Amino acid sequence: MKKTTIILFLYITAPIIMYAQKTVRYDLYVADTTVTLGGEDKRAIAVNGQIPMPTLEFTEGDTAEIWVHNNLDEETALHWHGLFLPNRYDGVANLTQTPIQPHTTHLYKFPIIQQGTHWYHSHFGLQEQIGMYGAFIMHKRKRWNIPTLNLILSEWTNMKPEEVLRSLKSANDWFAIEKGSTQSYGEALVSGNFWTKIVNEWKRMLPMDVSDVYYDNFLINGKNQIEEPQFKAGDKVRLRIANAGASDYFWLSYSGGKITVVASDGNDVEPVEVDRLIIAVSETYDVVVTIPNNKSYEFLVTPEDRTGSASLWLGSGEKVYAQKLPILKYFEGMKMMNDMMDMNGNMVEMEGMKMQNQEMDMNSVMYPEISGYDNGEEMNMDGTNHQQQQQQDIVTLNYGMMKSPVKTTLPKGPIRELKFELTGNMNRYVWSMNNKTLSESDKILIKKGENLRIILFNNSMMRHPMHLHGHDFRVLNGHGDYDPLKNIIDIMPMERDTIEFAASENGGDWFFHCHILYHMMSGMGRVFSYVNSPPNPDLLNPKVDLQRFFSEDREFHLMGRVGVESNGSDGEAMYSSTRWKLQTLWHLGYHAGHGYESETFFGRYLGRMQWWFPYIGFDYHYKKEGGPKNIFGSDEKNWFGQTSNKNNRKTVTAGIAYTLPMLFIADARIDSDGKFRFQFSREDIAITSRLRFNLMINTDKEYAAGFRYIITKYFSVSTHYDSDMGGGAGITLTY
Repeated sequence: MKKTTIILFLYITAPIIMYAQKTVRYDLYVADTTVTLGGEDKRAIAVNGQIPMPTLEFTEGDTAEIWVHNNLDEETALHWHGLFLPNRYDGVANLTQTPIQPHTTHLYKFPIIQQGTHWYHSHFGLQEQIGMYGAFIMHKRKRWNIPTLNLILSEWTNMKPEEVLRSLKSANDWFAIEKGSTQSYGEALVSGNFWTKIVNEWKRMLPMDVSDVYYDNFLINGKNQIEEPQFKAGDKVRLRIANAGASDYFWLSYSGGKITVVASDGNDVEPVEVDRLIIAVSETYDVVVTIPNNKSYEFLVTPEDRTGSASLWLGSGEKVYAQKLPILKYFEGMKMMNDMMDMNGNMVEMEGMKMQNQEMDMNSVMYPEISGYDNGEEMNMDGTNHQQQQQQDIVTLNYGMMKSPVKTTLPKGPIRELKFELTGNMNRYVWSMNNKTLSESDKILIKKGENLRIILFNNSMMRHPMHLHGHDFRVLNGHGDYDPLKNIIDIMPMERDTIEFAASENGGDWFFHCHILYHMMSGMGRVFSYVNSPPNPDLLNPKVDLQRFFSEDREFHLMGRVGVESNGSDGEAMYSSTRWKLQTLWHLGYHAGHGYESETFFGRYLGRMQWWFPYIGFDYHYKKEGGPKNIFGSDEKNWFGQTSNKNNRKTVTAGIAYTLPMLFIADARIDSDGKFRFQFSREDIAITSRLRFNLMINTDKEYAAGFRYIITKYFSVSTHYDSDMGGGAGITLTY
């Protein structure tokens, strides 16, 4: 992959002097660029002609003066992740500022009153996915006297981020096909997991996954491989690491020995040695590694779904590779998921299990290096195999191991407790808190001087890195006065974690949200708002801006499927949002004997899992005699004994569809002629990794069944039999 170039020219127009009270100016010129990948030009956004954006460095006591020159043809805004600053400069488009208009300049100016490894990124739309991120380093006045490298981790997709989100909303499983993680019935049968698959779908769940999106490459400072050959045996190196990925967690491991964790989210922790750690989306860690010999040692970065990797090589000479992480055991994860989820889509908390602070990783059942290798290897007397025995003592960092070197107790003040349940619906890709999306909730009013204690329970099957703007919070992990400070907490499925922070700012609206970009854009967030806040001078029209901010998770997405086969055309088109859907279905024969049918309806999904869908619509059917013979005999009457009007019908309908166990849709309706219809159907049953099966039958004595073999994301070959149009074969286009 060619390096994605972001044209953002960086000028330092005042010298950086390492003492207090110095204004340090950066000029950032943001512009579009293109990257050629696979023979196609892909859009990126660039700063200073590089991806990631330039590293901005300051020292405690400096004043940051950052001029952003927006040379894009669209709006933008930059958020300074983890920084304490006046609310007007927090950089959340339409919440703390009106977006920077195309071809204009905006100033962010704030004092540097903290230290540590942080980063910055676009907080407008999906721009973060295509290059708008960079390191933001604030040095202590007295620095460590060892070499330091700044590392920005990220991922790259050849797909436009808008298309990524639309694909997630349409429950398209192309990403799973690319990852090799489809968990079809055929794969379940061959691997001995057929019953596991049945239970999974009986509980109306999709296949197990650990990340939503397939990525084409993984990057460290914009490259897949980085060489740092200047280090010698015995050297210690400090790595300042920020995960700027839009949706990927990364495993970090090192072939040269232990990794010493010394800071997280810009805050020092008592040094702790581990073999590996996972860094959540938007999280930062400072770690120290040692070069054991005069060789080149691999610092390996692996996405949680293990679909690739990126490497930093430290030292010169013979390469010493880190152990690659093996492919996940997805059906083991599916078994776990079956046990953890009840029939109503809720997580079942397991009695006696301490599910908090990453201390029990339920996903470890999928890690062959932890749970064992299913490769037929001969087992040892104690029930382990050789590789498992080697790996059983792996030390993995969790939040319970981190302790602040200084007291972090909150100032005296009233304590208010808030509880949030992290909720979601993978089938329609809706993410929420307490079953409400951001746009469906009110601001949470807080007062300066009070302390907020927040209890978070993850009632979903995905990890969520929850980020609080403008404040650090204490992660209550059993160290009492020395509980660590962070601004990101990774909450695994079924975990219940507690954080607390002091409402110490002078006002403003502060965003609290999941930092997986596509979860945030699908509704998982809240706004903490200080009462009696002064007007924000960077909001030009506060009411309009706030409406735009809340509208993001209500956006409608277009989806469709068109089959062109020898017996006619079947298809559907949907225009769908978080709760609402407008849909048209059609079945068009090539002559009147095959018939012409279309149904258009509009409705709203109800409930947390959105299994109920009441709707109203219009139904048109027309068919002459002479079509295929119906196996149920004459279709003059439906199965309710009513005279059928399906051969010449123009009628308004009202009904309700419900998602049954096994993901079948039961649809009951009545039309304006008083005719009832009940329909039972299911689309896209995964027979193999690429073969899909669908079927439908209703009380009008209509039925259909067919297969679709997926060639590309948008193109399939297909065949089906329809009671009106007979059998046929052709192609299906999916959007």
